[in-house]
Amino acid sequence: MTEFMGELIGTMILIILGGGVIAGANLNATKAEGNWVLITIAWGLGVAMGVYAVGDVTGAHINPAVTLGLATVGDFAWAKVPMYILAQLIGAFIGAVIVFFHYLPHWAGTEDDMAKLSIFATDPAIDSPVSNLVSEIIGTFVLVMGILFIGATEFTDGLNPIIVGLLIVAIGMSLGSTTGYAINPARDLGPRIAHALLPIPGKGHSNWGYSWVPVLGPVIGGVYGGLFYQAIFEATPNIWFWVMSVVLVLILGTSLKVELKKAQQGKQRTA
Repeated sequence: MTEFMGELIGTMILIILGGGVIAGANLNATKAEGNWVLITIAWGLGVAMGVYAVGDVTGAHINPAVTLGLATVGDFAWAKVPMYILAQLIGAFIGAVIVFFHYLPHWAGTEDDMAKLSIFATDPAIDSPVSNLVSEIIGTFVLVMGILFIGATEFTDGLNPIIVGLLIVAIGMSLGSTTGYAINPARDLGPRIAHALLPIPGKGHSNWGYSWVPVLGPVIGGVYGGLFYQAIFEATPNIWFWVMSVVLVLILGTSLKVELKKAQQGKQRTA
C-alpha cells in the first residue's frame, strides 16, 4: 500500500465511524439515542481504528494539523505534506459519502437541516467566530502535544493507537462542547464538501461562512503545538515559536475584547 492510499483509507475509517455515530444520534427512526459521551467515545475509537489500519504504512496522521505539527518539529518531511493532506481530504470526503449511503432511508424522515449538517461538519454552540477559533486552536494544540508526549513514551506493542484514541475522547469531553471539536481540517472540510454535493433530502446550506474556523484553528493549533513542544520540552525554540506566540496573544486578546463587548451590550439591553 502506498502512503497516499494509507492516509486516504485511515481518514476514511475515521469519518465512517465518527460521522456514523453522529448520524445515529441525530437522524430520526434509528435505534440509537445519542449523547455527548457516546459521540466522544466513538470518535476516539474511530481514530484508534484508523491508526491500527495504516499506522505501519504512514504513521497514521489522518489529520492535516498532525501532519503540519510533526513536520514543524522535524518528525516528518515537508516534501510529503501536500500529498498527505490531499489524501486526508479525499479520504474524509469518501467516508462522508459512505455514511450518507449507510443512513439513506433516514434523511427524509429528519426535518432538522442543521442536525443533518452536523453529521458532516462542525458548528459552534455559540456563534462567535474569534472565540470559536480559539477553541479549535486550544483543542488541536492539546492534540498535537499529546501525540508528541505519547510518541516519547514507550508502550507495549499495539497499545499506542488506544492511547491516542483516549486522548481524542478526553479532548472531546473536556474541550469539544463549544465547537464540536473539529481539531482536524480534513475531518470538517471533506465532509462539508460532501454535504454540499450530495442529494440529501431536506438539507439546508453547508454553512460555508463558518468553514474557515475548523480549518484555520486546527492548523494554527497544530503548528503551535509542535513549536511549543520543541521550544519547551526539547529546549530548542526558534523564531517561529516567538512569532506564533505573539499571533496567539493577539488572537486571545481580540477574543476577550469581543466577548467583553458583547457582555456589556447585553447588560445595557437588560437595564
